[in-house]
Amino acid sequence: MLKIKNYSKNYGSKEAVKNLSLSIQAGDIYGFIGHNGAGKTTTIKAITGILPIEKGDIFLEGISIKDRPVECKKKMAYIPDTPELYDSMSGLKFIKFICDIYEVPAKKRERNIKKYAESFGMLNELSEPIASYSHGMKQKVAVIAALAHEPKLMVLDEPFVGLDPKASFTLKEYMREMCKEGCAIFFSTHVLEVAEKLCNKIAIIKNGELIRSGPTGEVRGDSTLESLFLELTDED
Repeated sequence: MLKIKNYSKNYGSKEAVKNLSLSIQAGDIYGFIGHNGAGKTTTIKAITGILPIEKGDIFLEGISIKDRPVECKKKMAYIPDTPELYDSMSGLKFIKFICDIYEVPAKKRERNIKKYAESFGMLNELSEPIASYSHGMKQKVAVIAALAHEPKLMVLDEPFVGLDPKASFTLKEYMREMCKEGCAIFFSTHVLEVAEKLCNKIAIIKNGELIRSGPTGEVRGDSTLESLFLELTDED
């Protein structure tokens, strides 16, 4: 589904990501973990086409994101840690705007918007302006907009930040449901307990370099993910 091949990114003299290679298969819920500044968000922004790919390449279903970005973006959804929505729009108008971009047929969008809005407890709030929303409500709108167009790949950066426990549970259930249907999820998180329970595969990045990756049980071994992560990322 997603293949990162020898991806590197520099910011001036700083090498933010160093020769990163990963493969995410259909059906994977793949956790991407590391300290702040480790290179997670840079990698995610390259996958989603926000940052240009200068070294290496990234492929979605065998298609180069660098060479054919629009074709790839049509198949994916991206939810950043802090959603940048249009405050002057209502939640419903924003979600319909996203559905317009992805050319979602009318019946499908109506069905999906109703389904996900009800699930996340936002059905009555969608008519309100986004400017009046809390961070958690904005996060829910971003999630509903992403799910509404039924992406094959979902890329998320700290998706559970700001969500209440019920919304977090609901999102996890939809992530599992998507992957059972042959989609893939790639997401960064600092919540290691969530990654350990939710992800079938894990990648750990430190100072821009991949230091461990694979099936969660194999990566973790006999220790907890938290203790392994602290051991691998210990600066001392």
